[in-house]
Amino acid sequence: MMQIFLILMIFFVLVIPMGRYVYHIADNKRTFADLVFNPIDNFIYRICGIEDKDMNWKQYVGALFATNVVLIVIGYLILRLQLLPIFNPNGIKGMEPTLSLNTIISFMTNTNLQHYVGESGLSYFSQMAVITFMMFTSAASGYAACMAFIRGIAGKKSMGNFFKDVVRVITRILLPLSIIVGLLLVGQGVPQTLSKNETVKTIEGTYQDIALGPIASLESIKHLGTNGGGFLGANSSTPQENPTVVSNIIELLSMMILPGSCVVAFGLMVHYRKKEQVLTVREKDDKRLIFGGEGRSIFIAMAILFITGLLVCVLSERAGNPTLAEIGLNQAMGSMEGKEVRFGIDQSALFTTVTTSFTTGTVNNMHDTLTPMGGFVAMLNMMMNVVFGGKGVGFMNMALYAMLTVFICGLMIGKTPEYLGKKIEGKEMKLIALCIIIHPLLILATSAIAVAVPAGIAGISNGGYHGLSQILYEFSSAAANNGSGFEGLIDNTVFWNISTALVMFFGRYIPIILQLGIAGSLMNKPQVNETVGTLRTDESTFTIAIVMIVLIFAALTFFPVLSLGPVAEHLTIWK
Repeated sequence: MMQIFLILMIFFVLVIPMGRYVYHIADNKRTFADLVFNPIDNFIYRICGIEDKDMNWKQYVGALFATNVVLIVIGYLILRLQLLPIFNPNGIKGMEPTLSLNTIISFMTNTNLQHYVGESGLSYFSQMAVITFMMFTSAASGYAACMAFIRGIAGKKSMGNFFKDVVRVITRILLPLSIIVGLLLVGQGVPQTLSKNETVKTIEGTYQDIALGPIASLESIKHLGTNGGGFLGANSSTPQENPTVVSNIIELLSMMILPGSCVVAFGLMVHYRKKEQVLTVREKDDKRLIFGGEGRSIFIAMAILFITGLLVCVLSERAGNPTLAEIGLNQAMGSMEGKEVRFGIDQSALFTTVTTSFTTGTVNNMHDTLTPMGGFVAMLNMMMNVVFGGKGVGFMNMALYAMLTVFICGLMIGKTPEYLGKKIEGKEMKLIALCIIIHPLLILATSAIAVAVPAGIAGISNGGYHGLSQILYEFSSAAANNGSGFEGLIDNTVFWNISTALVMFFGRYIPIILQLGIAGSLMNKPQVNETVGTLRTDESTFTIAIVMIVLIFAALTFFPVLSLGPVAEHLTIWK
């Protein structure tokens, strides 16, 4: 438990300065690195023809979507033609059409759901030109959208320019951090080479292929960009991707730092916007320029949900499996099935909770072998999709719940709801409701189809309650753009490739369109001053209200189906 505590403390220490740095980039303010990066950015703007002009929310969405579609087409062609002898020392053949479609949509939507085995399904060229490249561009697209969203709801005059935002996110955040993290991982023994796989003779006298390749460079952006797709099929449970406890800590902190920073950046932008407009800023807030009041409320709400899930996951995995104890297997160490001995229960449970809370998708243990309640926590994190979340998604979704909380509280006292000095009216509430509904609709509707058709049922490897959990997890992961899976599911089929590709696509772009539409609507509204009846959104009462609203909506939406999967499995095992 001390390991978990120390890692979380390091995160809280790092997230503050990183959040301030992200705020300066999002608000186009000076940073200590401008002397280095300004010439680089200006050079990229010139050769790409990027004009220095602001976009409204529709133009921003159009630029994001068009760019992503072009990259999807190019990536699809590379995967289909990867049999060409270009950085392909292992002679990998081209991908099957539906698998290529699933893979390219998966990585362009920042999901990184993998229905293939990396070491045997992709050439080094595909790993670099498609997988690693998409990890940068998809993460940058998500963070750019988050920056535009923050500008809109914080009351800025412009949502910015998508192309400039993407360039600045890559050159000033993702690329420098990826180089640092990549070198740290190489220092821990993660391979970074273009040599072909090695075949070695084991001490038992048999032969084994050792997968090599440019792994460290992929691992760094995989976690920093909350991507999650592994160079190898077994992901970060393999010694090549995650050899030591130190590398495990590096990967944990890498996937946590930027999503947390988005919340800090939001709080600072709102705080300074209030000062610029000479609105009510209490003196104690002015002295606590760590989060800003509104950012602090959302951060604490996320932290409460995260720590609650972490405790449930740790205690469940530590409790072991009574069914195995009945047949004489010692469960004193907890449930070690599917876990690496070098990480143990606590590091595995922490990794599981972090990767599903921050919607990364990387794994250092096999989630299909989690105890029922451990799997319940992983699924619920993705179903809520507000616990930090990757590439700013968690913050944007939690901001919508904050607006919903303000609306519900406003109904109770008969006052027009306001958030950050802007009135929340019918138009915004319709968009918020639609955005909140689309996520469970994608999960539950597609799960219902999967259990109703033979092609869906054929993928289940467990006929009991766990079989339903496999389906629920797959679509929850796809809709939340997480990418991890209950790998007992036989998913490389036409049905699963097409269905999850559609869920990933709609789960990514529909919410972004709606969220930027909400931000654009609020940005154009006149500012209203705080009054005695204004609900304060920077106090602990509001934090508790947000947590309760999220839990109530999640319980009402998902508990019926969860009770048929992991909850029923837990009750059966523990009788």
